[in-house]
Amino acid sequence: MDTHADPATLDVWSDPDAERIGTSATWITFARTIIAVGLAVAAAYEGSRDLLIASLAVYWVGDMLDGYVARVRGCETRTGASLDILCDRFCCAAFYVGLMWFDPGLAPAIIIYLAEFMVIDCFLSLAFLAWPVRSPNYFFVIDRKIWLWNWSKPAKAVNSSLFAVLLLVTGWTWLGVVIASALMALKIVSLIRMVGLGIPIPARTGAATTPSS
Repeated sequence: MDTHADPATLDVWSDPDAERIGTSATWITFARTIIAVGLAVAAAYEGSRDLLIASLAVYWVGDMLDGYVARVRGCETRTGASLDILCDRFCCAAFYVGLMWFDPGLAPAIIIYLAEFMVIDCFLSLAFLAWPVRSPNYFFVIDRKIWLWNWSKPAKAVNSSLFAVLLLVTGWTWLGVVIASALMALKIVSLIRMVGLGIPIPARTGAATTPSS
């Protein structure tokens, strides 16, 4: 998709009539979440680092697959995007809690990362619902800089893959703290910029009601 094209000509806008939960992409989201979290739990029971890494792999592959299926089958919905964002956090938490269990020394880096990913990044990602786009992947029609920093392909790779791979490969807590702190700073800057846009508030419809005393 040409992110520089006229927004009015792009197929990025939501369609209320198309909203539903039971799409093929959403079922993949549910399946990969159940499998990934199940593998993380099994890793704790078995004391298996390999199972924990398998959990991460299922999370990543499943996350790419559900997005691909949604685009190819034309079933991208705001409902599916929201569920995908929430399921990502569940998979992520299961993996990183397991990683802390295996290597408690990584806890400082992981705690900073989880605060960034599960709180600030979650708010940023769900904020797309305030605009009539189908998912954060299309936020470039609202603000290109915020999209580049958060939902372009390089940004997604850095925010999800890079941190986990470096922790697994190096085991260096100090490096994890640096990366997680840098990501936290970027998310805060993004949040400030998003607030500066003026997040639209839906107008109230229907007659106002006064609570009975």
